[in-house]
Amino acid sequence: MTMAESHAPVAPGEPAPDFTLAALDGKDSISLSAYRGRSSVFLALMRGLWCPFCRRAIAQMASTDTKLKALGVESVGVVATTPENARLYFKFRPTRLRLGADPELLTHRAFRLPKPPATPELMEAVGALRVNPLGELPEPLPVKDAAVAAGKFDGYTENDTDHADMEQQFGLLKGQFLIDREGIVRWANVECAKEGLPGIGKFPSEEEILAAAHALTR
Repeated sequence: MTMAESHAPVAPGEPAPDFTLAALDGKDSISLSAYRGRSSVFLALMRGLWCPFCRRAIAQMASTDTKLKALGVESVGVVATTPENARLYFKFRPTRLRLGADPELLTHRAFRLPKPPATPELMEAVGALRVNPLGELPEPLPVKDAAVAAGKFDGYTENDTDHADMEQQFGLLKGQFLIDREGIVRWANVECAKEGLPGIGKFPSEEEILAAAHALTR
């Protein structure tokens, strides 16, 4: 998988596209411009809650959040589902993270995240993969089996909204961006951009995220 299928994602040195989304804590909206001049931002754009790798990544973000705050970096996540669906999930799995809901994928498009078409060739290649994207499984498994195994960590049961989200989002790649106080992207990571298909489901490690944050604050 390459980035040739679409325009290249937003890269370091480019202004980060602003957005305003419904905040999942129900208090107000969440926007990137609210952090301008106040703090840097670690922004993670996820698929919907149907994606078990995304749910695990949100849990990982929560564990890294305090360490990023100590460096003057706030964490913001965007989940590609309706506010109601996401709020139901986080009602039973509370998080301190600032999260916004983007069911229309407006933020993902603004940051130009790839969504390669599900061609027969791509699906055959994915079917031949064995992955362990978060290092939590005993061994690499076929992608579908790895997703089922990852889903068991939080015991999530998909609903009709999740099924509709999955149909709309299938193939969409995740992206993470470190944005400075002036709103400029200084570091970016897009799923599969470096490793090709073996990068499916992966999320940057805490060490990688903190190293990028340290570089930003030097």
